[in-house]
Parts: sequence; C-alpha cells; structure tokens
Amino acid sequence: MHVTRIHADQSGESHFEEIEIGLSPVDFAPPAPPLHVSSPAIAARMMFVQLPPGWVGDWHPAPRRQYWVGMHGTVEVTVSDGEVRQFGPGSVALLEDLVGKGHVTRAVGDYGAQAMFVQL
Repeated sequence: MHVTRIHADQSGESHFEEIEIGLSPVDFAPPAPPLHVSSPAIAARMMFVQLPPGWVGDWHPAPRRQYWVGMHGTVEVTVSDGEVRQFGPGSVALLEDLVGKGHVTRAVGDYGAQAMFVQL
C-alpha cells in the first residue's frame, strides 16, 4: 500500500515522498478469509473534519504527527519546495512536517472536503 508522506528536511523545507506500508495475510476476523494487514500503529485519537468550499489553510506545519484520510471532496496541498498535489476520496497522507514552513492546504471544488485525521 502506498501512502504520501509530507515531511520537513533539516532546513525546515517541506516535501512529498511516497512510502510503502507493508501488508501481510492475517486471519484478522475468522471465519472470514485472511486479509492483507499492516503492522499496528498506536493512535492517540481520531477526529473527522469538514473543510467548507474555498477554505484555505495558509502556510502551517502539521500540529502533530497524523494521517489524513480523504473521504469526500478534494484538497490541494502545496509544500515549501513548490510541489503541489491533490488528494481526493480514499487518499491517505502521513503528515510529519512538524517544523519549518509547513504546507498550504485548500479545499478545491464546489463541495469542500471531508476527511478523518488519525493522530499518532
């Protein structure tokens, strides 16, 4: 499974990176057939968020290490090296740019966006 990581380098500049999360077959919910499952991660809390149409979060670092899981709508994220990516429903991003300039997030489209944050 591929996840986009947003991280800061030693000078505080943020970047995108594709990382792979390993999955292995596990008897997760017998008698259902095995599922491909990652290693567990400890989560501190989870919350749902809704970004209204046109919402813009100007330059900011992530408030804590967390996953963004897109549910509805699309957000556009700009990192400080200038790269821009869009994340729609089903996308997952690991936010680890806790220092430096951070990133800009904006809701694109007419409906805003809904997502889940899983804070680690």
